[in-house]
Amino acid sequence: MSSRTAVRRTVLAVPGSSDRFIAKARGLVVDALFLDLEDAVAPAVKAESRRRIVDALHDPAGFVAPTVTVRVNDWSTPWTYADVIEVVSGAGAHVDALVLPKCASASQVQALDLLLTQVEHTAGLPIGRIGLEVQIEDAIGLLHVNEIAAASPRLESLVFGPGDFMASLGMASLSVGEQLAAYPGDHFHHVLMAILVAARAHGLQAIDGPYVAIRDVEGFRRSAARSAALGYDGKWVLHPDQVAAGNEMFTPRVEDIERALRIERAYAAASARAGGAVGAIVVDDEMVDEAGVKLAAALLARGRAAGMEGTS
Repeated sequence: MSSRTAVRRTVLAVPGSSDRFIAKARGLVVDALFLDLEDAVAPAVKAESRRRIVDALHDPAGFVAPTVTVRVNDWSTPWTYADVIEVVSGAGAHVDALVLPKCASASQVQALDLLLTQVEHTAGLPIGRIGLEVQIEDAIGLLHVNEIAAASPRLESLVFGPGDFMASLGMASLSVGEQLAAYPGDHFHHVLMAILVAARAHGLQAIDGPYVAIRDVEGFRRSAARSAALGYDGKWVLHPDQVAAGNEMFTPRVEDIERALRIERAYAAASARAGGAVGAIVVDDEMVDEAGVKLAAALLARGRAAGMEGTS
């Protein structure tokens, strides 16, 4: 499976400056992880963290996570160029994608694509194999999300960055990922939907950002449930305690899979009897038309991607 179609129910953040966290991440049962050179790494250790990540990617111990990516620094910093050069030149064969944080425009994605192409060429790597994941983290990025989503064929996912986004808008909370107690609705709904629509319009995955209260698993579940209900593919996790809950929340329920199978099979049988001239049927006392069949097919595809048995 290529990283463009890989499952991303849980995406683990791993500080690239910490041998201990990298070692711990190797055995965690997450769908994907990123070795971080950005927020989790202090400026004074950016350079040595690049070398540490290259060494970690070459380690024969490997990672249980089938998709391994690296988050570089954003283009407003002095580190992006060297991040790409050193990591991709040193260990590009072991990198599935680069994560670009704080993306504000399509041109920033295109710049990273061009640089990555040159580094792949110089390093003798297949051109275009390494994908891109882009974080939407502020008001400017959200305004340009549609152009960003169309900026490069390397793009695989759009990722919501709630912490920087909250700071960008001046939201009155220090709890990243949690709902505002003083606001009666879901203050993330608009941004989550805007990112999701842009992602789906361009065939990309949509990934929710982290929930920073790492010991509050129930709070993490609430946050994950909201984005999963909208149709998000997964969520970043910051701690092993969040992994099982994340995998569960973004995996279809068995009863929903069973109902989707009943819908698919019943509609196929009715179509066969009517020579394809079926408008709507009744399944489990509910009307099902072509739109319902598409919903069932999408749910079954998500189940198959998550490795659920009996989805075909």
